[in-house]
Amino acid sequence: MGWRLASERTETRYLKRFDVRFWTVDFPRPVMASVVTTGPHALRVDAVFYNRDDLAGLIWASEDRWDHPLASYETDRDYRECSLRFRWRSGGIRALDAINGPTLTIEGRDAAGQARAWYVRLSNYAVGDPEDAVVSIDFARLDGGFLLPAEADPVWAGDIDRMFVSLVAPDYDPAGGALAAPAEGWVEISDMRCDGAGSVLALGDAMVPAHAMRIATGYDDAYNLTPERVLRNAVLLGYREVINHYVGMSHYFRLEQAGNNLLVSLRGGVLNVACESWHRDFAMRCKSLGYRFILSLSYELFDAHAWGDWKQRTEGGAPALTGWVPPSTLLSPAHEGAMGYLHQVGRAFVRIAVAAGLEPWFQVGEPWWWVAPGGQPCLYDAAARAVFGAGLVSIADVAMPMDAAQRAMLDQAGALLAASTLALRDAVRAEAPGCRVALLVYLPTVLDRAAPELRRANVPMGWARPAFDVLQLEDYDWVTTGNSGATARGVDAMTARLGYPIDEQQYFSGFVLNREASAEWRAIDAAAEAGRARGIADVFIWALPQVARDGFVHWDTEGEAMTPFDDVDFPIALGRQASVSPNFSTAVVTSASGHEQRNADWAEARMRYDAGPGVRSDEDAQTLIAFFRARRGAAKGFRLRDPYDDSSAGMTDAPAYRDQRIGVGDGKTTRFALIKSYGDGEEAQLRRITRPVAGSVRVGVDGAALIGGWTLDPGGTVVFDAAPGVGAVVTAGFRFDVPVRFAEDRIDVSRATYLAGEMASVPMIEIRET
Repeated sequence: MGWRLASERTETRYLKRFDVRFWTVDFPRPVMASVVTTGPHALRVDAVFYNRDDLAGLIWASEDRWDHPLASYETDRDYRECSLRFRWRSGGIRALDAINGPTLTIEGRDAAGQARAWYVRLSNYAVGDPEDAVVSIDFARLDGGFLLPAEADPVWAGDIDRMFVSLVAPDYDPAGGALAAPAEGWVEISDMRCDGAGSVLALGDAMVPAHAMRIATGYDDAYNLTPERVLRNAVLLGYREVINHYVGMSHYFRLEQAGNNLLVSLRGGVLNVACESWHRDFAMRCKSLGYRFILSLSYELFDAHAWGDWKQRTEGGAPALTGWVPPSTLLSPAHEGAMGYLHQVGRAFVRIAVAAGLEPWFQVGEPWWWVAPGGQPCLYDAAARAVFGAGLVSIADVAMPMDAAQRAMLDQAGALLAASTLALRDAVRAEAPGCRVALLVYLPTVLDRAAPELRRANVPMGWARPAFDVLQLEDYDWVTTGNSGATARGVDAMTARLGYPIDEQQYFSGFVLNREASAEWRAIDAAAEAGRARGIADVFIWALPQVARDGFVHWDTEGEAMTPFDDVDFPIALGRQASVSPNFSTAVVTSASGHEQRNADWAEARMRYDAGPGVRSDEDAQTLIAFFRARRGAAKGFRLRDPYDDSSAGMTDAPAYRDQRIGVGDGKTTRFALIKSYGDGEEAQLRRITRPVAGSVRVGVDGAALIGGWTLDPGGTVVFDAAPGVGAVVTAGFRFDVPVRFAEDRIDVSRATYLAGEMASVPMIEIRET
């Protein structure tokens, strides 16, 4: 297995500028729009407008900010040697010849390097009808302005950042105000053709071999891209078989006017036209590429468009609000209207999957009772209060000790949450009988150790197997802080509580919120591999937009089926007789005068062993040959107990928790690697211990032994539940094995050798591990 962060294209092909796959859309709220490709040279935009001054843009950018670096097109801001021609058709959009009709806004710099924009009225370059015309643009001879030539504003096309076509409703008015009813419109562009010496761009085309990781994505992060572009990235990066797609919380809904607010609505349908068009295309492409498509819907909704009585609330009446800006809210499992709305949304998305010929899969995404700052549980909306009835009590802080009545209310809240998720499950199955339904649980929240009673409400026993087909687990807060011990405990706790075996679980590793935190990908990849090692059915990287942004690449080593290390012991009886040879690599240069200059190439010794002295009988020889064959000769490593050095205490003494200083706390770090020091002071050699003996590790902090509060990760890393304080000295004691491999792909063992009292040679060499 391997990973890296790519920053540039490594393999290229070429495309014509203005390739339909790479157009985007964008807009201010409450507008919704999407773009899909309808042919090799054709695209379609669907949009819905709610206010008179709403505007959507169809965008071409000179710099590719959305594709993975390995899949991106080159940046070229000079358009002077190319022309563009296409057929325009539209409906429900202000026509080409109208005032404020479709305008190509070009943003860049003039010949003097001054930032500016030009406004090119498409009708000035169109031949045909206002809603069906051919548009031809020569960027070397292009003028902005409304009336030409009287108001001509020559465009300098040598330094363009982006250009976009503005789309508005027929009743557009820059003064604003609500439209009488939502206005739906569309544009189809076909026969798109770019010609000229500047019409060709390099395009990344590196193909990562298919690997075992799966990918997750989300509509809220990909709404502006064509589905074909999104899936091109997934395929090129080696993700196959399964895509988990979160439909989001802010772009799928229809809206209706309610006083001065626009709130989610089922009027005219369930999904807005832009969302429905995008997902139809996405689903059909998933089908053609052989992907299993898991649709994910959560209880989260964009706060500004959520009905007030749908929201979970604190005891003081404050709505549940997430940390996103602007915030989302959490819908109350007790509110029939809110849950009924989710049922309709889930059914609408499942219909899209079925229509595309896909096997229907659905995920109930992270359903929970929100906890507001200060530990305030959001259990007190009017609908929930009514359900709790006489069981309603005050819980000021979920981290405080609770009495029987409070615990009973949390149990009641859990039963209510479970019933709501099962009802959503049944709703999608009513739409698509046989639909497979998964439940996604975010472990750091529902298993918060500071609030142990909260799992009564947020991990209800109503979720126990076989309530759902698959249990999906996510824990990115633990992963990105390196708290793999919490992950192991969380997985074990959920498995024990809900009863889903490992092969009925899926795991989500990620995500990296900001590019500045891209170093977290190392931990994410490691956590994903650990999930695979546990035998998880599918392991997902969360999520494709962040993977593309940061250039994350994962690959499986060729021949992955053969693990490069078998965590087994070399036969002890043979190993006890091994001869030992510490080796260094030192370059020695002797001058003509006889003086020497010495340079140490290795910071620590690399051990060599010979197990030949242990071969004393036919039984020994048979044991050795069987072990050698199982390791495929030198191909696979294994553990060897060094008979002269296997302990943190001296060389072979019994270990104790104070033996080795392995680090100093900073109040943040939870992971400390086991090391053994040879010598004193600055000249001491530090040896990384990656194969401690199970059950032998002892840990201490500031001179006190720790019986619990830590776990041992694979690779010899101590992981604390809570970071040791600033300046706290962390110590450990342990026994350890040495990771080795056979030095050669053959061994020579003869009965005549050991019967004559001679020693066979079975050389082994230490494996460097980090």
